[in-house]
Amino acid sequence: MKIDLNGKVALVTGGAMGIGRKIAELLAENGAKVVVADINEAAARETSASIPGSKALRMDVASADEVAAAVDSIVRDWGRIDILVNNAGINTGKNRVTIDQFSVEEWDRIMSVDLRGLFLVSRSVAAVMLRQSSGRIINISSVLGVVPARLQCAYTTAKAGVAHLTRTMAIELGDRGILTNAIAPGSVVTAGTKALFYAKDAFQAEKAKRMLAHIPLGRAGEVEEIANAVLFFAAPESSYINGQVLCVDGGWAAGGFLRDF
Repeated sequence: MKIDLNGKVALVTGGAMGIGRKIAELLAENGAKVVVADINEAAARETSASIPGSKALRMDVASADEVAAAVDSIVRDWGRIDILVNNAGINTGKNRVTIDQFSVEEWDRIMSVDLRGLFLVSRSVAAVMLRQSSGRIINISSVLGVVPARLQCAYTTAKAGVAHLTRTMAIELGDRGILTNAIAPGSVVTAGTKALFYAKDAFQAEKAKRMLAHIPLGRAGEVEEIANAVLFFAAPESSYINGQVLCVDGGWAAGGFLRDF
């Protein structure tokens, strides 16, 4: 898929690895100047070094001061931000428990990045886009923000919040030239999900088999498939799409509640 993003400046949070890295690469391949933002500054710099014309920034999306400073830096260097991809996110690791055992600390840790962090970055970037009277905000939610799952109540709640915040931003900003949409990926093969699900010695390999059996396509997604959906929402041709949550999940959400996951 090829579109014309020449002259556009794109900010990708959580852009150093996995889905974020592929999004950054694909936006750059289509002409955008890309800012690779990540809390892991070394990894952001490594990714940026492989993307011509890009720059790396440390950004802890949970820190209002750090977000504001990073956005100011981008505007100072490049004058504008045309595309924001809110990709930064975390989930519960191996210690997955029901709500009666879920710690307040873990709840706050996930919410601070997955929902509050997305709000903070969107808030700062929206102010820039409003001055331009144009922009695209693309939020990365999750299929688990559409269809619930057990043992990760903070993540599912945060990602459902992202979907509704996307709609709220769409109706607040749409008549001022800013389009806001979201993508809800299913399970995607990354270094993290390989360790958890898809490697031969993965921690939850048996659960992965049940999960894949529930997906009509019978497989996990690839990072390129999520990045191409981002490119679709960033395209000039997508000028009448606003407030949508697009599931890129192999049909997972069409299957209803995943009882055994």
